[in-house]
Amino acid sequence: MKRQLWMALLLTAACLGACGQAQETAGTTAAETAVETAGAEAQPSESVSAENAGMENVGMENVGTENAAADTAAEKAPIPDGEYVAEFHTDSTMFHINEVYEDKGTLTVENGKMTMHIVLPSKSIQQLYQGLAEDAQKEGAVLLDPVEESVTYPDGLTETVHAFDIPIPVLEEEFDLALIGTKEVWYDHKVSVSHPVPTEEAQTAGTAAGAEAVNEGTAVSAAELSKDGNYSIELALEGGSGKATVTSPAQIKVENGVMMLTVEWSSPNYDYMLLDGEKYLPVNTEGNSVFELPLAGVDAPLAVVADTVAMSTPHEVEYTIQFDVSTLKAE
Repeated sequence: MKRQLWMALLLTAACLGACGQAQETAGTTAAETAVETAGAEAQPSESVSAENAGMENVGMENVGTENAAADTAAEKAPIPDGEYVAEFHTDSTMFHINEVYEDKGTLTVENGKMTMHIVLPSKSIQQLYQGLAEDAQKEGAVLLDPVEESVTYPDGLTETVHAFDIPIPVLEEEFDLALIGTKEVWYDHKVSVSHPVPTEEAQTAGTAAGAEAVNEGTAVSAAELSKDGNYSIELALEGGSGKATVTSPAQIKVENGVMMLTVEWSSPNYDYMLLDGEKYLPVNTEGNSVFELPLAGVDAPLAVVADTVAMSTPHEVEYTIQFDVSTLKAE
């Protein structure tokens, strides 16, 4: 009897141990499954976030690249690299190109950057600044210093003057250019650079224009010039240094038997002319100096004197106008 009771107790204990182990295994398995499921659900969200962040970074890189490209395009010159002859104009008669260069300078474009070389009438301008006068006086302002250059004037006089190389930010529009002179005071000015022409083309343009003009009109003899009407004739200017020129062909107007020759200079700096002791003033107030002179005929050269104010002091220069009678035409 005791033996049977003892065996029953052992069987009960064995059953209780097996049930406890089964419950523990089931609990562990359920917990592990829950953790794995939670991890699996969290993983796609993390991948999407990383992917979105990558796309945002790519977008920012594209924006930066586009902005850099836009900045580069804005700074690039509107004309190809090369050397040009261009007009340089200012807002003041006290600040202008030397008359020998007829309001023109050499515009150089290199790697999309424009620089213009201008020659001034004297050494009175000490420095230039691309911008306003008040900014030129601030610490760190980049000032433009001059170089000395020799210029020969129509009367043969040679003078040393200042020349500058100026960065050009824009064509065909005004921009700020401040200057300081010998009085050590900064002044604001507006300047512009326009009509750039490749140097080779500029050198041949005048010749082509003259040839085209010669082909127009009806040829007449010097004797027929006494008839009222409008005529044109080729001119050659002699005297001075040879730098100054006059427009050719020139216009001749005959009215009531009186002949008047129109002389247009290549500079606005001639303030009067002398012919046979008589003084003649310009007939215009803007642009290159234009005069109307009485003419006895075109069979002989015309000796004149022209006064230029382009230098530090006015100079009277003697010239001789030669007429090419073979080019005389009625218009």
